[in-house]
Amino acid sequence: MTDQELRDLVASLAVAQKETDLQIKETGNQLKETDRQLKETDRQLRKQMKELGIQIGGLGNKFGSFTEGMAFPSMEKILRKRFGMEMISLRAKKIKGDKILEIDVLAYANSEKNEIYVVEVKSHLHHRELEQVLKTMEEFPKFFTEHQDKKLYGIVAAIDVSEEMKKQVLEKGLYLALIHDDLFTLKVPKNFQPHCFN
Repeated sequence: MTDQELRDLVASLAVAQKETDLQIKETGNQLKETDRQLKETDRQLRKQMKELGIQIGGLGNKFGSFTEGMAFPSMEKILRKRFGMEMISLRAKKIKGDKILEIDVLAYANSEKNEIYVVEVKSHLHHRELEQVLKTMEEFPKFFTEHQDKKLYGIVAAIDVSEEMKKQVLEKGLYLALIHDDLFTLKVPKNFQPHCFN
């Protein structure tokens, strides 16, 4: 190989190296841009997921409120006529320190009955919801201390309940109200003994 051929080869290699460096730089820039786009897409997806979660939560709350609103007229009638309750309130909330206890329907009488009923309304009653109702019953006397002299009873009003869950509700000493023809009615055996939770 002559000196000239060697110089031409070195020159063409240098040009090829520059082109390769330029391609590597462009690829690097493209990768940076792709990475930036992926991060932006990820950020947008997270935002959309958060908004969707809020919407789903809001829908759940609306459905819960709808179910409570649907149950209230029937439960009000049952609480007045069957149990002789004088005060019936939809959605009672009590705050104690940094803790909150919310009740779907609260009813009581200060007469010779001196009883209080906590009604929890559920669209679908599963074991988790029953545990939550029992926890509410347990917590109630700590929050509503002004009613500690009253006998405390619980009612679960539900739309969708399995036979097993019906049995568990009654075994826990809770009254059970089920929907039929858009009305809630008590479904307890004649020998049912409600549990007094205080």
